[in-house]
Amino acid sequence: MQLQHALLEIAEIRERVAATQVFRGYRAHAAALSALLAFLAAGLQPWGLAEPTRHLHAYVLLWSAVAGLSVAANAVDLLARWLRDPTGREGARTLTALRALAPSLLTGGLATAVITLKAPDVGWTLPAIWALLFAQGIFASASFLPRGTWWIGAYYVVAGLFVLTWARDSQALAGWTMAITFGVGQSLAAGVLYFSLERRHAV
Repeated sequence: MQLQHALLEIAEIRERVAATQVFRGYRAHAAALSALLAFLAAGLQPWGLAEPTRHLHAYVLLWSAVAGLSVAANAVDLLARWLRDPTGREGARTLTALRALAPSLLTGGLATAVITLKAPDVGWTLPAIWALLFAQGIFASASFLPRGTWWIGAYYVVAGLFVLTWARDSQALAGWTMAITFGVGQSLAAGVLYFSLERRHAV
């Protein structure tokens, strides 16, 4: 029992330390790749999905695939850093980061499922909902990410509100709405990560 209690205390200390340190697991190239995927999907959408409001399931499937590939790109980096760290501290930092981001992602997934299956008439709000919820996840993670992270979250809020205000019906689900929210947003994230962490660390 004493050994188990000691191990639990060590794990708790690691989590507290991880929460006070800058997390370096999110990489600029993964963010840039997700931006590229968003721009690519936005450009191809008019060719394969000309009327997204009438084919909401296909629209959600397209952008879920983009999100899945983006998550996979980040997961590969996170797992690699975790396995390379023999101290276990990187694992604690990673878990702290994922706990901060997970609620907004889970909420977004559930909201998407409910709207798609039960309320497709408000499906045009999905791009704005995704952007606003992702912003909340970024803000929740900001305490252990670079200072510029706040600008990323703020951009997603502004972009989400812009889409919610000015884009309606078919325009709301047009490719350009995802390009200006996630394409530009992830490009900004790549820039912040590179100039705040990676370039400085390389120097």
